[in-house]
Amino acid sequence: MEQKKLNTLPFVDLYICVEGNAPPHYRGSTKGLKKHLDIAIPPQYKEDMLGLTEHIKNNISEDWAMVDYGEMRLRAVFVNTANRQKWVALRRVKDLPPPLAALGFPPGLVAHLQELGNRDGLILICGATGMGKTTTCCSMILDFIVNYGGVAFTIEDPVEYNLAGRHGDSGYCFQVDVHEEHEWAEMLQRSLRCHPRYIFIGEVCTPDCANQLLRAATSGHTVIATVHAGSMQEGLEGILQLAEQKVGERAKQLLASSLSAVIHQSLGQFGLAMRFLIAGQSGQSAAVRSLIRENKIGQLNTIADQQSAQLQQNGRISL
Repeated sequence: MEQKKLNTLPFVDLYICVEGNAPPHYRGSTKGLKKHLDIAIPPQYKEDMLGLTEHIKNNISEDWAMVDYGEMRLRAVFVNTANRQKWVALRRVKDLPPPLAALGFPPGLVAHLQELGNRDGLILICGATGMGKTTTCCSMILDFIVNYGGVAFTIEDPVEYNLAGRHGDSGYCFQVDVHEEHEWAEMLQRSLRCHPRYIFIGEVCTPDCANQLLRAATSGHTVIATVHAGSMQEGLEGILQLAEQKVGERAKQLLASSLSAVIHQSLGQFGLAMRFLIAGQSGQSAAVRSLIRENKIGQLNTIADQQSAQLQQNGRISL
């Protein structure tokens, strides 16, 4: 039987017993109801599976680690089970994200999002878990460094796309994983010493992180961040509530000054659905910043509706 490499196996998660005799298995990347099925590893992958198992045994000693094997990058988490077996669950880290224009945003909105890479400020992506927030952020980061150049720094738990390295003629991306809540703010502060043009923060969940994020977005950086929220309003209010625990009322001024865009997105039966608000430098955007300073964030929905109508009618937004 001709042996195959594991990088040709369409898996999302791979499960290997590293102490015990249980056979390996995987969760496939098929769509629909079958996507959750657990499947035994076919025999034609046996040799490469043994190679990966030995690589993990000989090189990985932590409970959580990134594993490079062949052409794959894997996130490894070790589990000791009740029957005294030791397993490693391996999540496949995807390659590059789709182009920004392929995500399902209206073409006119894509053009505005691409232009944000030439500005400083905060781009906030809101939504529930599994709604594609990280994919949108990584697609934006990749678009920015390819088209505008500069250094990008991503802080994630875990890294989902392999952006590390050179992109285009003058773009480069560093990626780091964080494990604990306190590490988000610490790593963000440390990333500034690398003088990045772009920063991606995988989840804003602590007051320290929210404070550091707003300060970075008002000091010459383009900061992209995700927040778990049911709407744009909840996302902005959540950032404010966290930051206010560190800097009080000044949080409103920082958010008002730094906001470039906020998007709430979800994935449904008919693809990507979103609401958005783009904040420019003058005109209508002066009202956006004023409403944030006055803590009238709910009224931003009216401006978002106006921008959506403009996009449908003209393909552009008046900022």
